[in-house]
Amino acid sequence: MISVYVDLAIGLVLAFLLLSLLVSGLNEAIVRLLAIRSKFLWAYLRDTLDGGRGKGLSWIPSRVRDVFARLPFSKHDPRPVHDPDPAPSVVEPVPVDPEAVLAADASAPTVDMTKRLYERLQEIDRPEGSRTSISDIPPERFSWALLELVAAEEGGVEGLIAKLEAVRSPLAGHLRGVWEAAQRDMGRFRKGVEDWFDGEMQRLSLLYRRYVKWVVFSLAVALTLLFSMDSLEYGKTLLRDNAYRAAVTAIAGGGESTTELKDSLKDRCAVAGSVEPYSCVTEVFSSPALVKIFDHAVMSVTIPAEESGGPSFAFNVGAWWDRLTTVGHWPGYLITVFALLFGASFWWDILRRLTGIRGSRSG
Repeated sequence: MISVYVDLAIGLVLAFLLLSLLVSGLNEAIVRLLAIRSKFLWAYLRDTLDGGRGKGLSWIPSRVRDVFARLPFSKHDPRPVHDPDPAPSVVEPVPVDPEAVLAADASAPTVDMTKRLYERLQEIDRPEGSRTSISDIPPERFSWALLELVAAEEGGVEGLIAKLEAVRSPLAGHLRGVWEAAQRDMGRFRKGVEDWFDGEMQRLSLLYRRYVKWVVFSLAVALTLLFSMDSLEYGKTLLRDNAYRAAVTAIAGGGESTTELKDSLKDRCAVAGSVEPYSCVTEVFSSPALVKIFDHAVMSVTIPAEESGGPSFAFNVGAWWDRLTTVGHWPGYLITVFALLFGASFWWDILRRLTGIRGSRSG
């Protein structure tokens, strides 16, 4: 009996793991197809280096729908244009005279600091389109790119900060704070820039995951309804099949539960008042309960026992819709959606604990 319930737990975990992998795969496909990670990173860099898009608008999306609607499809792509040529070996100083800007009391000149940063990062770019594909910048690489910009200025860090303030770049305030905290020491300044940028990337990752979790939730709901996956019903199917298998195994080993097995066969395998035990037992043992996840989907796939026959596809729209509109299945659907929100890594870890699978160790 304990073995039957262990099999039940493993079967449920496997089902949740499989569906979670589908959710993760679809989410990753959407993110890669729309280049959302890269656009999200460069939207932050645009806000930090050059400010917003004007009129109080930020490059970073403020709503979930903007992440997967405005950001991917907007004509204002925050990413710099991909440049296949090597980065300039000589870094030119920022073409701004801070004193002249302050004396004229005019609007700040336009300087694309994001593009200047990209020029120092070109070697880690990969040609995947007309725009850069960089979606992750190591803090060490960012700090060295910034130091290259500093080295081009006659006044060093102070000179770069003065020019950033003249063009009203939000980066100026961050750098001045790091510079003062480092007590104007270049080594400590570089380390301070790394720590600051690393903290910003962690904050950006949290914001990104907050938006993406709603997409994961939507995909979990869609897959649950598409497969009509009622966890309560599926658990009952697992429990019944595993108990049935255990009974067959017990009798094959000399058990005395023949009467119970015959009753089960009559319930499961009766066809027009007769019982076909051999074909029924073969069917149960050759069809793991895991495949029953797909039995109630919009389209089902059947693989015949004969080797000559190929798989057949059937649309079950009517039966599928009847299940969706049956209130009794809704608690099972809710449990499935809630389980998928934990993610594939969670269910893989549970599966390892239940089965004793050990992860590979690098020696």
